[in-house]
Amino acid sequence: MIELNHFNKLTGFSGWALSPEKGAQRLFHGRGQCFPGYDFFTVDYFEPVLWIVLYREPDADFWGQFCAALELQFAGICSAAIVQNRYDKTPSTYCIWGIIPRKLYAVEDANRFVLDLNNKQNIGYFMDMQPTRLWLSGRAAGQRILNLFSYTCAFSVAAEQAGAESILNIDTSWPALSQGRENHRLNPVLKSAKVKFLGHDILKSWGRLKKLGPFDIVVCDPPSRQEGSFNAFKDYRKLVRQFPALLPNGGDVLVCLNAPYLGQRFLEETMAAFCPSATFVSRLTGRPDFPEADSDAALKVLHYQL
Repeated sequence: MIELNHFNKLTGFSGWALSPEKGAQRLFHGRGQCFPGYDFFTVDYFEPVLWIVLYREPDADFWGQFCAALELQFAGICSAAIVQNRYDKTPSTYCIWGIIPRKLYAVEDANRFVLDLNNKQNIGYFMDMQPTRLWLSGRAAGQRILNLFSYTCAFSVAAEQAGAESILNIDTSWPALSQGRENHRLNPVLKSAKVKFLGHDILKSWGRLKKLGPFDIVVCDPPSRQEGSFNAFKDYRKLVRQFPALLPNGGDVLVCLNAPYLGQRFLEETMAAFCPSATFVSRLTGRPDFPEADSDAALKVLHYQL
């Protein structure tokens, strides 16, 4: 039990507490490099299950001890503990106990988002973007929002809840947009915005998108590296140079990037070179349950004004 005792001393594992009233929670953020030797996994709580993601194969002795202790501590509270092996070429899942529920949601503030835990790398919800959705909620009232790389449209839900005038969600994945429609149905509002869903590769054509503008706020959250689709290092500039045409009357832009190998300076230099009319305002603060040893390796969300 030496390894587990060390892990407990370092992370406070035995004191992990579930707070359903807080909604979705990260219990352990090893990926933030704050816990040496345990950077290979994360643990989230989506009531009533635990969701554990492994980024490399763990030491068998430690992992056996950890899973046994996790079950002893939480099996009476959580209906299942589900592990995703992200290090496999094709992600796979298994249960430490329980079964994968047919329906599961991430609760964030007053909203719910559909989760899919069945052998997909991304489950339909990025918890670390909660502060960014909160930022958007504070500014979206009466605004025209463009949600680039919208995925399952969580930003769109937050904007509609805050009273946006219109929202355009753009993504190349129709299944993701379909899940986005379901997220909107899960979170009704008294006064609906004009919400559109467009399956489109913006890197191939911007003409259609510009005709649907202008916009007041643009949220740009592309994948860092998606084979055959987007590579932040060479493609982010193609997005940035379009911002003035999308916001001809000025407005706010959020440029987002979750690539540990590209720091904040990469975004700043890209904006300075390809969108010089934009002024840097601030970098949004991350969630406290996502501690990071190196802010450059963490999620980066920068606010600019044109």
